[in-house]
Amino acid sequence: MSKSHEEYMERALGLAVKAQGRTSPNPLVGAVLVKDGQIVGEGFHQRAGCPHAEIEALTAAGEFARGASVYVTLEPCAHHGRTAPCADALITAGIKEVYSAMEDPNPAVHGKGHARLREAGISVYTGLSQSKATEINKPFFKYVASGQPWVTAKFAVSLDGKLATNMGESQWITGEQSRQRVHHIRNVTDTILVGAGTVLADDPSLTTRLEDYDENIRNPLRIVVDSRGRVSSSARIYDPDAPGDSVLATTSKTKASHCEQLESQGVKIWKLPEDVNGRVDLKALVNRIGKEEMLSLLVEGGSELLGVFVADGLLDHVCAFFAPIIIGGKSAPGPVGEPGIGRLADVLRLSNIVTENIGGDILIEGDVVNNLHN
Repeated sequence: MSKSHEEYMERALGLAVKAQGRTSPNPLVGAVLVKDGQIVGEGFHQRAGCPHAEIEALTAAGEFARGASVYVTLEPCAHHGRTAPCADALITAGIKEVYSAMEDPNPAVHGKGHARLREAGISVYTGLSQSKATEINKPFFKYVASGQPWVTAKFAVSLDGKLATNMGESQWITGEQSRQRVHHIRNVTDTILVGAGTVLADDPSLTTRLEDYDENIRNPLRIVVDSRGRVSSSARIYDPDAPGDSVLATTSKTKASHCEQLESQGVKIWKLPEDVNGRVDLKALVNRIGKEEMLSLLVEGGSELLGVFVADGLLDHVCAFFAPIIIGGKSAPGPVGEPGIGRLADVLRLSNIVTENIGGDILIEGDVVNNLHN
């Protein structure tokens, strides 16, 4: 018994997300070829420069591709980028019909792939599972529209919203299962960012450490926002033997000797403009990350850094872990520092909210709604 169109597209979507965090600056795409009610080939785009999903599926199908239907999560490309156009490959292979979840918003592709297929006499149907296809590629769509990465804020707090005690203790507020979830988030993220204060207080490594994980682990690019070069070159985040790469995002206030020492350890130096308070301009930093063709950024703190991200309207998503403990104390810090928001009408609100119990902790995550009052 053959499956429905929706089931084939669900299969394609499931294939696409296997490459989450690996395809930048390209989107996640999966493709399934079906002939006579049977899947004859399938594939997904694994990373930039590798064959696209349609090519993987065509290769797997071989001669069975002729006369088949293809289910693909995003419009096949019609331009020469790092690889040849997929639309042409589908035409050459003799594909009968294409079910595409949605058009590609990239101006180089938008509508052109579908048009080329129709011109070749191939039936094209769009909109199948479009909402799910949109969901998995939100970072790519933002990047196409703005040149900026999808920015996620992650923090762990007590039930009363405390990031640490009034003596500065913060390790560990949440349990081991929540901490493992954070490593899974890092594993699908292009770059991770912390402020100098967090590094000075906790000396984190910001590497990805997953238990019983048999696939290639992703260590995102580590960025330290340190306007005056306060963090020592001996900090663990700058360890030249640690997996992955590190960046110092700083200003002209940092001594040249400090930058030279870090560069000798393999750390990249990004000198950026200052904001009105003499700190690294975070908007300039986010733009720089986009120019490096990275689609996702995870902000792990601290509160001062998150405060500016909130104030500047730079957040797209929030992952908040709540531990079933109460810390109390007026001086105990919260996760989002100054300047804060003065009116309830202007607060950041979340949509697409998901809650999950993780080993007794509660994860609440959602997308930041654009605030019409700003």
